[in-house]
Amino acid sequence: MAIERILNTQSIEEESNEELLEISLRPKTFNDYIGQERIKTNLKLSIDAAKGRGEPMDHVLLFGPPGLGKTTLASVIANEMGAQIRVTSGPAIDRAADLASLLTNLQDGDILFIDEIHRLNRSVEEVLYSAMEDYAIDIMLGKGPTAKSLRLDLPKFTLIGATTRTGALAAPLRDRFGHIHRLEFYDPSEIAQVVERSAGILGTKIHKDAAAKLSTRSRLTPRIANRLLKRVRDYADVNGDGIIDAVTADLALQLLEIDAIGLDTADRMLLNTIIDNHQGGPVGLNTLAAIIGDEATTIEDYYEPYLMQVGMLERTPRGRKVTHKAYKHLGKQIDQQTPQQKLV
Repeated sequence: MAIERILNTQSIEEESNEELLEISLRPKTFNDYIGQERIKTNLKLSIDAAKGRGEPMDHVLLFGPPGLGKTTLASVIANEMGAQIRVTSGPAIDRAADLASLLTNLQDGDILFIDEIHRLNRSVEEVLYSAMEDYAIDIMLGKGPTAKSLRLDLPKFTLIGATTRTGALAAPLRDRFGHIHRLEFYDPSEIAQVVERSAGILGTKIHKDAAAKLSTRSRLTPRIANRLLKRVRDYADVNGDGIIDAVTADLALQLLEIDAIGLDTADRMLLNTIIDNHQGGPVGLNTLAAIIGDEATTIEDYYEPYLMQVGMLERTPRGRKVTHKAYKHLGKQIDQQTPQQKLV
């Protein structure tokens, strides 16, 4: 087998630095975690009660659109509990044996975080049922008539699951979570606070009006807000004095082709495709995915939630349909004729 030689480590180092930077921006406590006040209040109560009893807290399911802080919230819970956290994802656990290895290596009070938990195999889910409820798992030794079942006791752990598709979870698994919380999109004022906090960690000076401008372009999502902040910081460092003001933010966002409400080129292409090819809709999801060359799940999980949140897109029984607001935002004229009338 040929061994690939690494002649240039600069790109690897840059990628590693970017990952470390992303981790450093994540809050460690509830006091630093901005937004999701209702969820924080409920979780604080449960954590205080569990610590008072000297027990692990009940299993937690966090769901909602990507980028709202599910992984970060899991880390905050672990930090507030004073517990170790083991992080994995649903697709990474192929077999029941993989899950058994993870669980048996935990200690009392540890937290197991499974991202994309809806993508667990059914056979793995079935092992998880008894692990969550009875803190024990049954494994089979041998095959055929001589096979024997061995029951292994597990430490008292807390499972935190994160998913963008709670409906894809099996009901028996979903019902075993003691806490089920949906993360909501943030307010622009909360996103502005996230931007100002992240800028402080990055050592970048940002004006309040620039932070407010970024907050309206971030799709109400902290992850995107932090990504835009880093790109605007790059622009300010190269083309200015390193200070992010409203003018610098505007110029950087124009370069990124992100408009006043946070739509990028892919969002506008999606809306324009429905308007130009299907007279504003309705159009089926698979048809739309084939036209724009993207996956249907990407449209459902990434594009649609925000487009519906800002009133640009509707889901109907017959398919996706753009709204009058989308026509106005894109500068399009609404065609009053139906497709049937055009054929006459």
